[in-house]
Amino acid sequence: MNYNADGKVRMRTLQLVVLLVFGVIAARLVYIQLIDSRYEELARGNTLRSEVLYPARGEVFDRNGEYLVQSRECYDLMVIYRELDRAGFDTVRFCQVTGITPQALRRELANARMRPRAPRMILNFMSKEEKLRFDECDFHGFHTVYRTVRQYPRKVGGNLLGYVSEVSPEQLKRYPSYQAGEYIGVSGVESAYEAELRGKKGVKISEVDTHGAIKGSYMQGRFDSLPVPGSSIVCTIDARLQLFAEELMAGKVGAAVAIEPATGEILMMVSSPTYDPDELVGRQRGNHYMELLYNKRQPLFNRAVSSPYPPGSTFKLVQGLIGMQEGVLTPSMRYSCHEGYQVGRLKMKCHAHSSPLDLYFAVATSCNAYFCYVFRNILENPKYGSVKRGFEVWKEYVESFGFGRKLGSDFLSEKSGYVPDREFYDNRYRRSWNALTVLSLSIGQGELGCTPLQMANLAAIIANRGYYYIPHIVRSVAGRDSMDRRFYERHYTKVEPRYFEPIVEGMWRSVHQEGGTSRGAFLPGLDVCGKTGTAQNPRGKDHSTFLSFAPKENPRIAISVYVENGGFGAATALPIASLIEEYYLTDTIRRPWLVDMVKEKTIYYPAYGK
Repeated sequence: MNYNADGKVRMRTLQLVVLLVFGVIAARLVYIQLIDSRYEELARGNTLRSEVLYPARGEVFDRNGEYLVQSRECYDLMVIYRELDRAGFDTVRFCQVTGITPQALRRELANARMRPRAPRMILNFMSKEEKLRFDECDFHGFHTVYRTVRQYPRKVGGNLLGYVSEVSPEQLKRYPSYQAGEYIGVSGVESAYEAELRGKKGVKISEVDTHGAIKGSYMQGRFDSLPVPGSSIVCTIDARLQLFAEELMAGKVGAAVAIEPATGEILMMVSSPTYDPDELVGRQRGNHYMELLYNKRQPLFNRAVSSPYPPGSTFKLVQGLIGMQEGVLTPSMRYSCHEGYQVGRLKMKCHAHSSPLDLYFAVATSCNAYFCYVFRNILENPKYGSVKRGFEVWKEYVESFGFGRKLGSDFLSEKSGYVPDREFYDNRYRRSWNALTVLSLSIGQGELGCTPLQMANLAAIIANRGYYYIPHIVRSVAGRDSMDRRFYERHYTKVEPRYFEPIVEGMWRSVHQEGGTSRGAFLPGLDVCGKTGTAQNPRGKDHSTFLSFAPKENPRIAISVYVENGGFGAATALPIASLIEEYYLTDTIRRPWLVDMVKEKTIYYPAYGK
C-alpha cells in the first residue's frame, strides 16, 4: 500500500509540473500576441525599405567666383529582385525606355538574384528626363536613387581638379565609412579635399507592400535623416588664365605653373597634355579612362607636381646665391669664358658672349663657365677641409630652397624631385670623386631632378628675396574660418635677403639689356625679370625651360614653364611664360601674332612615338 501511495504522489507531482510548463507557455503566447509589440515590429521590418540619400558633392570655384566644378542631378536605377513582377515584366519595353541592352539587363538581374532582398544597381547616370520617362512605366521592383554628378563649365584643369570614381574593393577596406557603389575623389583637388567635398549621407525608411509599392514613411519619418551637402571650395586658380595657358601648351609635353609670391597661391597649373574632365563622367567614363591610361603621352599624369626634370640653367641662380652666402663670390667678381669651361680633357661648352663677365652679366647671358667657377669654389672652400664636406653644405643650401623634398602643397601626388647626396657619389665612384666629377650640377644637369612646381617656387623665392609660402591650390572652404596654418607661414632659405638683389638685377638685365637671353620676355612698363634654361636630354632634342617673375618690385606673379624637347629656353618656354604674364598683369594680349606662333609650333617627341 505504501508503494501505491508513493506512486500516486509522484504521478500528481509530474502532472502539476507538466501543467505548469504548459501554463507558462500559454501565458507567454498570450503575452507575445496580445501585449508585446516587439515581434509585430520585427515582422513589419520585413516590409521596410531603407534608401540611402546621397548628398550633393561640394562645388569648386576659381579665385574670382567662377565655377570650375558643378554638381548636376542624376539617378541610379535600382532593382530588388524579390519584388519583381517576373510574370508581367516587359523586357523589350524596359530596354527601350532605359537604353540598356538585353544582355546587360539579364546579367544584372542574375547578379541581383544572388541577394534578392538587397537593392542592386542596374543603370547609373540617368538624367532627370530619363528618370521621369521611366517613372511613367511603373515597373514593379525597380526604383531610382537621387545622386549628383560632376560637370565642368570651363572644361579646364583636368589634372589639378582631379576626378571622382566608384570606390574600389581596396578602398572599401581602407575606408569603412564608404559602401560599394559610392564615389570618392581620385586625384587633384577632388582627392585632397575629399572629406570636405563629400558631404554626409542621409537615409529614408519607407513601408512597402508585398508588391513593392511604397505605403508611406515608416513611423512618420522618426528614423529618417537628411543628407548634408559637401562644402564648396574656392580655389586659388584664375580660370581664364588656366584656359589660356592650356591653349598655349596644347600639342606640347611639359608643364607650366604660376604662383602669387606674396601668398603662395597657385594662379595657374598646366600639365600637358591634359584632358577634358567631362570625359571621366557618365556611362562612357570607363572607355575614356582606358584611352587616357594607354595614351603614350600620359595625360592622367600630373607633370607639374610629379615629374623630376633637370632644371638646366635656371639652377645657376641657386649657385650664385649659395656662392655669395658662403663668401666665395661677390657680384663684381669676374671670370673669363671662351665659349666654355675647360680643365684638362673636361670641357663645359658655352655660347659666345663678351668676356670676362661679372655676376650680373653671367646671369643675364646664362654663362656656363662662370657658374662652373662658382660651384667649384663652393665645394672646394678651404674652411670645410674636403670637397665632400663642401658638397654636403651645398646640398643643405639647395634643400632650403625646397629641392629634393616635398614642398608640402595640397597635392597628394606631389613628388620630392631628387638632389643626390654624398653617399650616392661614394657608391657610384667608389669614394674617388671631386668637384670636377659632379661639375654638371653647376648648370642644373647631372642627377638633379626638380618638379615644375619646385621651379616656380624658386621664382617666388627670388621675387620675395629669400622666402616662400608653401604653394597651395585652395584658398578657402565654406564653413571653415581659415586654411591649414602651414600655408600662412614664411619659409626662409639659408641665404640672407641682401644676396638676392644681385640675382634679381641680373634677371632684370637678362630681359631689358642687349645680349640678355630673356629679351623676348620684355613687356613695356612691367619690369619683367627672367632666366632661360636649356636642359640637355639624352633621348632627343633638349628641353626648354624659363623662369620669371614680374614686376621687379612688389611682384604679382612668379612662373616656370617647362617644355620637353622644346630646344632653347628662349625659343619655346619663354614665349609661353611671357604671354601668360602679359595676360595676367594686363588682362589683355598685345601680341596676337605670338599667340598664333606658339599654338602652331610643332614639336617632335621621339620618347612618345611622335
